Amino acid sequence: MTEISNFKVKALTWHPYLPPVEIADATPEQLAAMQITPSSGKVSPYVRTLAHDPDSYVTRTQLFNDIMYVKGGLDRAERELGALIASCINGCVYCASVHARRFIELTGNTETVERIYRFGLHETESPRVRAIIDFCEALSITPPSARPEHVTALREQGLDDADILDLAHSAAIFGWANRLMHTLGHSR
Repeated sequence: MTEISNFKVKALTWHPYLPPVEIADATPEQLAAMQITPSSGKVSPYVRTLAHDPDSYVTRTQLFNDIMYVKGGLDRAERELGALIASCINGCVYCASVHARRFIELTGNTETVERIYRFGLHETESPRVRAIIDFCEALSITPPSARPEHVTALREQGLDDADILDLAHSAAIFGWANRLMHTLGHSR
């Protein structure tokens, strides 16, 4: 099991193994692809690394945006919690740090993240958060172990089928994203 106590909320830096696309040298296709990033700041080294394959990057980013930022459905903070849990299971300290901060920004709740980072995923939590953690953990371990009981627990906490699907998407895209980040670089 992943050691979660070494995860941090503070912002980390991701360092690519491949040289990222330099904005000044980017093709028109790469420049167009990088414009769909959800970031309102500079284009990160991760985005510039993925821009080596602009078609793939566009497809990935549109899917990511549809899962994490779509209006309606599961509350955005709970999507971030799903991403945080998946990232913890997958050992991606960079993504866990990003999604911990976003969860805190959206909720003002530092206690949940502190509890996860200090005590791991199995410390007592509110019933709703407990159901979300258990479901996302079960989806994120290899092999996945999500069972009908996980879905029942989510329904008992007020999540409907569309909310549960949104949560599954959030955890699942980070099963992929974390592994991609680990393959292409590392964080500090």
